[in-house]
Amino acid sequence: MCLGIPGKIVSISDVEQQLGIVDVGGIQRAVNLSCISDVGTDLKQHIDSWVLVHVGFAMSVIDEKEAQSTLAVLTELGDMQEEMAAMQAGAS
Repeated sequence: MCLGIPGKIVSISDVEQQLGIVDVGGIQRAVNLSCISDVGTDLKQHIDSWVLVHVGFAMSVIDEKEAQSTLAVLTELGDMQEEMAAMQAGAS
């Protein structure tokens, strides 16, 4: 299963390598923007855009509402996994 994590492009770090800095839940990482930008396009147009990030690549641009919805579901899944682990630990 492939999972794209929503993140917001906050800056461009390397135009030649098509790298931008993406904030995912407060953690900022360099991400390749080549999948969402045509060659020769000004990468700065993507600053403040929300994207789905998978294995270091921005795979698609999404709107903020979709990004926030996806982040909420991922948070719920993480909370559920913690609860399941606690229940399993208590059953042992």
